[in-house]
Amino acid sequence: MFKAMLLKECILVLRDKHALAALFIMPSLFILIMSVALKDTFNESRPLLHYGIVDQDDSTASRQLRGFLSAGTTLVYHDNVPDSPARQHQLLQGKLQLIVTIPSGFAAQLALSSSVSLLRLDVAADIKPEILTVFKARLATDVLRLRLATMEKDLAPFVPDVAERLKELDYSGKGLVNVYYSSAHGNAKPSSTQQSVPSWIVFGMFFVIIPLSTVFINERRQNTLKRMAAMNISIPLLFAGKLIPYVIINQLQMALMVGVGVFVVPLLGAPALTPGHSVVALGMVSLGLSLAAIGTSLLIAVLAATIEQATTVGGLVNILFGAIGGVMVPKFYMPPEMQSFSVVSPMSWGLEGFLDVFLRGLGPGAVLTETLALVFFGMVMLILAGGVLHFQMKRGI
Repeated sequence: MFKAMLLKECILVLRDKHALAALFIMPSLFILIMSVALKDTFNESRPLLHYGIVDQDDSTASRQLRGFLSAGTTLVYHDNVPDSPARQHQLLQGKLQLIVTIPSGFAAQLALSSSVSLLRLDVAADIKPEILTVFKARLATDVLRLRLATMEKDLAPFVPDVAERLKELDYSGKGLVNVYYSSAHGNAKPSSTQQSVPSWIVFGMFFVIIPLSTVFINERRQNTLKRMAAMNISIPLLFAGKLIPYVIINQLQMALMVGVGVFVVPLLGAPALTPGHSVVALGMVSLGLSLAAIGTSLLIAVLAATIEQATTVGGLVNILFGAIGGVMVPKFYMPPEMQSFSVVSPMSWGLEGFLDVFLRGLGPGAVLTETLALVFFGMVMLILAGGVLHFQMKRGI
């Protein structure tokens, strides 16, 4: 009997091609889109801002400052910026985020107190505060570099060895700091793919509500559930017959999306997924997340009166879980309060577990807490769904 139930469930799932497309194609497309869209997020040499310079001093010092700023790739320099305030305003509403004005007398003021305002910054209204802070720090460093060069010239006749040491100072910062990514396997750099693949695996797994609710509500309408109850098939056995096929579907989803991250995403120019080195940890998180997703889906399917209600409520729940849990917006973009609040979403637990495997290269011990939390959540959802279904069947609903 149980084998027949499993076979029936598999046949019904395979017949619903639109639901299967939502389960497999939609999250795969999200992985491709988000991996490419966010591929520069972890690129240390990506352009941070586009700026221009108006040099009203046209001195050796001002030309040196322009040369210092234009070195490197993180700050993109645009020349031929006009003096006209109206034209500068137009540029700041378009391709430029910031304009530096070097006023007349800049070279003469370099030797004065640091409290003297040497430069003027005009910035776009939508510039990020942290980007402005980075640019101001870069300006301060380059102005200090000019002042040290002036000191070196003044000291050269009197203390030549000190002047020579000042002259040989390296301001590039290359080799000054060695960066090590915490827990990353082989010190591999994090990538957008390692963030997007776990996110959309989690989101895709929860979309089993679409085929599961369709099958469940149709069975209730056709009195299939009543006939199964008349055959003394218990609710736990009924749920087991639905649980196993969808667990398998979830694992196929996970395998497909990992394959997309490893093999397909690089074809579009984004970094390939680094799948980690613990299949056991990956399986633990995937199975726990699958139980949580199916438990939630069964509870919604039992409570909903129609397929439309189930898919609407299920979609809203998934979107809320995803928005809170860091799927829609990565947690590191959230304020601290929102990051703390994200733990209320089971998607957050699954996402952290997958990040432990893909991004941090950790093993089973690291994902045990998330896995147990997901299993507990899934079991609670299944018990609630079973209780509601038992009450409905006793009342003949």
